[in-house]
Amino acid sequence: TECILEPLSLPESPGGVAAVESSPYVPCIFCGECHLLAEQSQLLKHMIIEHKLIIADVKLVADFRSYILYWKRRFAEQPITDFCSVIRTNSEAPLEEQDNYFLLCDALPEDRLLREQLQQKRLREILEQQQQERYDTSFRSMCMFCDQEFTGNRSVLLNHMAREHAFNIGLPDNIVNCCEFLAVLQEKLDNLQCLYCEKFFRDKNTLKDHMRKKQHRRINAKNKEYDKFYIINYLEFGKSWEEVQSEDDRELLDNLEEDWSDWEEHPVCAVCLFCEQQADTTEKLYVHMQKSHGFDFPKIKSEHGLNFYQQVKLVNFVRREIHHRRCYNCQEKFQSKGELINHMEETKHITFLPARSTWDQPQYYFPTYENDTLLCTLTDSEDVITEDQSEEVPVVSEDIANLKALKQSSILNQLLC
Repeated sequence: TECILEPLSLPESPGGVAAVESSPYVPCIFCGECHLLAEQSQLLKHMIIEHKLIIADVKLVADFRSYILYWKRRFAEQPITDFCSVIRTNSEAPLEEQDNYFLLCDALPEDRLLREQLQQKRLREILEQQQQERYDTSFRSMCMFCDQEFTGNRSVLLNHMAREHAFNIGLPDNIVNCCEFLAVLQEKLDNLQCLYCEKFFRDKNTLKDHMRKKQHRRINAKNKEYDKFYIINYLEFGKSWEEVQSEDDRELLDNLEEDWSDWEEHPVCAVCLFCEQQADTTEKLYVHMQKSHGFDFPKIKSEHGLNFYQQVKLVNFVRREIHHRRCYNCQEKFQSKGELINHMEETKHITFLPARSTWDQPQYYFPTYENDTLLCTLTDSEDVITEDQSEEVPVVSEDIANLKALKQSSILNQLLC
């Protein structure tokens, strides 16, 4: 008799969706076919031809694998017609020659919420990565154009290449996953490929002369491979890193050695969070808010160790609530801004912040007012105080130590609040 000498497993992993999530493969929503994540177009082609499913604006989906796994589960629970619009082709032909295609897009509220959830999750993770790279001092890399090695922070190498070799990929704070970015560029040069026109050459000297004479010491603005290395591509959809590169970063770097003695600094003209008062320095504005309204921003920042991103979210949250004439503590609405401020000052609601979960949300990364100068003057707190020392405002620093807790929290629930 035949006997089984080892454990068997079905084609689908016993771990279910969670196990598939950690693999490099993406399954078809309807059947057992799988494709590598890098072969996304092949999977989409399969689902259109074999299952008549069209997914709209796939390039705007932040996490393709998670998106597919979610809808694979939902389509197993309910009919596809509960979610998708039906597109009938050859509608005037005989019934047997007609075809029904199904369109899955963000016009469906559930699909839109899923896309927002995935985008906010990616944004949160990429901002954490950028924050880590900003202060990382363990960076080590050789210059791509000379034999000099650079250690410390990534900005040292990027500024060197811009200044000494006229090769500028943008300001360091515009870039994320810098080491991977440099590795991609180095591999192209090692393969004797021009970074701009992307043509191949017979030897290193020919490539070097070509890039110098043709002024091709820059990267190809149409190469979508570079999109993931620019932070702006994670902040809002439809905006390319080409716009970042078009900013005159090179001028900023090239003029570092010039005499700046005749520089005249323009006033910042920052506006109070609660009234129309303006000040030409943030110090004066902070004094005004403390004396006139009882809101001590430097004290809140210092005592609770607010990092840069938390300060941004706090300012945008307060701006939003005041714009809607709503008290951010009791949520009472008023007919005028004056009535709101009087209420908040009399009740001392202006002095104390609401619970951290109210304002420490991804939606407040984006400015309430586009010309909010105050956001440009924020800096990281120099005196970080632990949470145990902070009792009035329960703020938890958004750093790598809290990464596990951040990933466990439901971004979808935050969006629905």
